[in-house]
Amino acid sequence: MWQVMTFTTAQLAFSLSAQRRFRLPRIVALLGSSLLLAGCATGERDLMLQGDARDIAVVVDAAAAPPAEALSGTVARTSTSFITLLVKRPRKDNAPGSFGRARGVATGSGFFIDTRGKALTAGHVAVEPGLKVSARAADGRIHEGRVIAVSSVPDIGMLQLRDVRTTPVTPAASPCLSPGTPVFSLGRPRKGRDTARIGTLQSLRFTTPVRYGNFGYDEAMVVRMSTRRGESGGPLFNQKGELVGMIVSTLSRGGRSLNLAHAIPLTALARFVCANGQCSARWRKLAGMSTRNCPTTTALAQPQLQPQPAQ
Repeated sequence: MWQVMTFTTAQLAFSLSAQRRFRLPRIVALLGSSLLLAGCATGERDLMLQGDARDIAVVVDAAAAPPAEALSGTVARTSTSFITLLVKRPRKDNAPGSFGRARGVATGSGFFIDTRGKALTAGHVAVEPGLKVSARAADGRIHEGRVIAVSSVPDIGMLQLRDVRTTPVTPAASPCLSPGTPVFSLGRPRKGRDTARIGTLQSLRFTTPVRYGNFGYDEAMVVRMSTRRGESGGPLFNQKGELVGMIVSTLSRGGRSLNLAHAIPLTALARFVCANGQCSARWRKLAGMSTRNCPTTTALAQPQLQPQPAQ
């Protein structure tokens, strides 16, 4: 059974001066259910969100804690950093019927890392530097930009959007998390709605190298949540609303979903950010750290699992 609740604006109130620029999202919690999520079709009309309000469905894993109500304010606050995006390749002017229009090559999720429109997503979503990007931010508007950097391994991409100022993510001071720690992600499954998934950390380290096409990663976090296609590149937060990783793939065995996902660790994100432009003191400190040094860390190596990009 699952229960649907609607949180009012008053229940989601929080202290954040930048939030005055945005309409506060309406959060709908689906406890223990992922029934909202469906569809794998792509296309600009399917992705580009209509209207100026952000509705976020909160999906809580049956074994996760705390309940949705306890994190509703944190979800609302962090949603200002979250974007959904379409990456496009310009058509050649002489292509029949193209009229110079761009065609979509990938859809996914992402998040701002500064106030001037710089954002991260998965590398397999960004595809390659120079491609065009259309992204919807928390203000409900579609912002244009381009891919400025891509790493194949680990699977990370960087975007620059124009004419947008927003609240970026706050990276956690430490990459260390204990198994069982509550976490939540933000993403948009294809043909679905903006979704926050509340789950728990299964393991801080998955040490079997993963490759899908030209992209992949050598290490990843394992989180217990059922992500879907379209959520690649979405941020992963701790209970305080601090960034701890980025969703890149879902895990299955024999084609059967295991309610597990992989996330790029915060340290790898920090190294990518600092290698591709100016970064803050906290990003620089994280870039020099490793999850191998975290206490109570048990590495998982399970080659029988089949990670699939959540894109």
